[in-house]
Amino acid sequence: MSVRNAFYAQSGGVTAVINASACGVLETARQYPDKIGKVFAGRNGILGALQEELIDTSLESIDVIAGLRHTPGGAFGSCRYKLSTPENKPAEYQRLIEIFKAHNIGYFFYNGGGDSMDTAHKVSLYSQKMGYPITCIGIPKTVDNDLPATDNCPGFGSVAKYIATSVKEASLDIESMHETSTKVFIMEVMGRHAGWITAAAALAMDHENDPPHMLLFPEIDFCREMFLARVEQTVEDHGYCVIVASEGTHYGDGTFLSASRSTDAFGHVQLGGTAPILARMIKDSLGYKYHWAVVDYLQRAARHMASAVDVEQAYAVGVAAVEYAMQGKNGIMPTIVRGEGTEYTWSIGEAPLEMVANVEMKMPRHFISEDGLHITEECRRYLEPLIMGEDYPPFKNGVPVHTRLNRACVEKKLPPFNV
Repeated sequence: MSVRNAFYAQSGGVTAVINASACGVLETARQYPDKIGKVFAGRNGILGALQEELIDTSLESIDVIAGLRHTPGGAFGSCRYKLSTPENKPAEYQRLIEIFKAHNIGYFFYNGGGDSMDTAHKVSLYSQKMGYPITCIGIPKTVDNDLPATDNCPGFGSVAKYIATSVKEASLDIESMHETSTKVFIMEVMGRHAGWITAAAALAMDHENDPPHMLLFPEIDFCREMFLARVEQTVEDHGYCVIVASEGTHYGDGTFLSASRSTDAFGHVQLGGTAPILARMIKDSLGYKYHWAVVDYLQRAARHMASAVDVEQAYAVGVAAVEYAMQGKNGIMPTIVRGEGTEYTWSIGEAPLEMVANVEMKMPRHFISEDGLHITEECRRYLEPLIMGEDYPPFKNGVPVHTRLNRACVEKKLPPFNV
């Protein structure tokens, strides 16, 4: 096999551990100098390929690459840009093949969610059609934990740990002040169609009646009357009420409690604002003083509170992506396979990209309590192992130390391309 270069790109919303996957890819690729020459990383994801902005990772030191493992964000830049189909926009796919040819790229590692797996799958098929076959391996990443074919998604465990910890600590604040101040606290978390992050908040509970007292899932239609009745009853019983709501909380007709009219590059409605709407609903109907918080980017950037399991799995899928490519495999995504038995174990498996592309794995109904406002014990048993262990970054002067890349791009060989 001749030596060919590789292209790695990060896609969509980043996580606390996506760079750990990048670390796995780069460190493993350097172990195969007889097959992989250089690994180029796309500046700002797939746009880096289309615009021929290819970061030469061979210029980064061993220590800098190793530091990616404890650095949040997307070290090479990410983007929300979904390629259309080759039939609708053939020029984009032709451009990718031209770039790959010009830079002797024979391997494509795409680190993202369902839309990214779809792109990797399309590139794999199109490259074969064009007579320049590319080995395409998807690398799973999403805080929403909504990819199928894998037990869980790298990025989720750390968000789950952060949310459970944050709601546990905030609840102590509310409990301390509820006699004379705040009666209701609402935390809004990510999750447009899948309520995994919302469910993780329940891991804050040590006893049956501990907060959070109520969880609002996108899998369950929101009922205003039932919601307000439960809030009132909880305040009467405990003196205060803590609620965790998914950004995707919606009414029976599918209308989100809060949805702007704008959409992102993937066509997803821009959400945010569920918490203040719920707070106003409570104030107007029950008169309780409230506080709310939208944790937003904080939940997916909190590398200082990453789950050790999550970090290990994120790194492992990056390693596996390269190993699979070296074995001649193509059009697949490394997966996390949960072992059998009461003690949590996991291993790496694989799934074809067409099985993963554009499919969302929502919470199964048996993971949600009968009244739709909490999780079941089966769900708790699934979630708990994913947040286990601590993997703290190094600290200096009281704050985390993060690695910084040179991000030097190779010389361009082709004319500009308008995206």
